[in-house]
Amino acid sequence: MTQMPDDISAEFLLPTQELRDDLPFFTKVLGMRLESIFPADDPSVASFSGHGVRVRIERGATVAPGHLRILTDDPESFAQGQRRLTAPNGTTVEIVPRSPQVEQPETRHEFAVRRLADEAPWVIGRAGMHYRDLIPSRLGGSIIASHIRIPDGGPVPDMVHYHTVGFQLIFCYRGWVDVLYEDQGDVIRLYAGDCVTQPPGIRHRVVEASPSIEVIEIGVPAEHVTTIDHEMTLPNGKGDPAREWDGQTFVHHIKDQATWHPFRIPGFIARDTGITAGTKGVAGIQVARFDGGTPPLAKHDADIHFTFVMEGSMVLSAEGQESRRLQAGDAFVIPPGMVAQYSECSPDLELLEAGLRGDFATTLLG
Repeated sequence: MTQMPDDISAEFLLPTQELRDDLPFFTKVLGMRLESIFPADDPSVASFSGHGVRVRIERGATVAPGHLRILTDDPESFAQGQRRLTAPNGTTVEIVPRSPQVEQPETRHEFAVRRLADEAPWVIGRAGMHYRDLIPSRLGGSIIASHIRIPDGGPVPDMVHYHTVGFQLIFCYRGWVDVLYEDQGDVIRLYAGDCVTQPPGIRHRVVEASPSIEVIEIGVPAEHVTTIDHEMTLPNGKGDPAREWDGQTFVHHIKDQATWHPFRIPGFIARDTGITAGTKGVAGIQVARFDGGTPPLAKHDADIHFTFVMEGSMVLSAEGQESRRLQAGDAFVIPPGMVAQYSECSPDLELLEAGLRGDFATTLLG
């Protein structure tokens, strides 16, 4: 990272019609410090500093009044609790929380199917990774599910960062990927079938990936803030395994160490990732494998229920909907209360299922 010289600074230029009106606003209301003012007999220019910025207010400057955002951990104690002010010179001042807040929109329920064969070209996103959206509507902004790949593999130009989220999952679908997480020791290599949760605020960085690496990433809500941490270096040692970030622990599920048990729908077995326990019920992630027979009709009461077809094929039937044959790479969402059935399952069928909440109930209908 390039180190900037200490003898260089910057300031924002703002206009004013009468400087004497702005002086008390910027010093007393906003709590900024007056750095310079001139000329002495009839001041027309003043510079102020504070809250990480420097502003120059100049009479007659031909620029827009601007919009200043002040971030604080205690908005109620700043500017007498006002959240939006207008300075005498016309500058709009907005007082906002320093730390981004998770705002979970109400889920807009729908039945949705996303087929890999019908997909538009992949979109190039952060750090050169390719993305395809598995839930185009994002259920009203309540969730984003992405199929991500890095075609060439190798080192990933990622930075230490964290997300302001309610829940986030990284599931390795193909290949392997090396990742670093705060307080989790050295590099963690995720192989196909492994996954981790990224609790709210945990610092992490993608290090390297195999050629043709593919992962499934789930985030709640769909739009969440990613913040770069320029101060932390990873790895940073082994922390407390029981540490919680907003009530959630870091979960690392390893496929080869998993145990299989009957799935919520007969005809399948499943491996539980431990994420329901690690998130205290916020989310549940299971991998289900077809085990024979004819799965019955069923419905669930999860607010969000997302499934990605990892291997094999099946027919998905749901009340009021046209039956659809699905293959590896396809995804679907079934809203709460809708009766559905998985049928014509191939012997190698394997599904990645995400439920929010993770402790949802299933009702079998014969």
